[in-house]
Amino acid sequence: MKTVRLEHEYSSPAKEVWALVTDLDALAEITDGIVTFEGLPSGRVYQGQQITVRVSLFGILPPQPYFMEVLECDNDALVLRSFEKGAGVKSWRHTLTVEPQQSGSRLREVIEIDAGWMSWAFALWARFLYRKRHEPRVQMLAAVQAK
Repeated sequence: MKTVRLEHEYSSPAKEVWALVTDLDALAEITDGIVTFEGLPSGRVYQGQQITVRVSLFGILPPQPYFMEVLECDNDALVLRSFEKGAGVKSWRHTLTVEPQQSGSRLREVIEIDAGWMSWAFALWARFLYRKRHEPRVQMLAAVQAK
């Protein structure tokens, strides 16, 4: 088991960041070129939602089955918790929180990964993947504020 912890700061209000990070259409756009999803639904995630997709890394690797269950999606507390598995991962527990700050908001993510002896490699992948989401989010939030 490996745990990855990340924090990102945004100049946008917490509710705008929350709306973006819980939008599956935005997820597909943000991860384009890194992870390709087959069968990803559209719209906002919701508590109790179960999503079964096929994922391909960098559009090169063969698509693998992947499952995600939204354990908690609290639009007031701005907390999202999911349980995921597949593509070599036994358990991927993701907790995401958005906290208001004086100058915008802070996104915190904790990812607990059990992939057996390969947990270290999946932790490196998680750190890379979640860091790569930051800049596209900044750009999307700027576009929202420009409207």
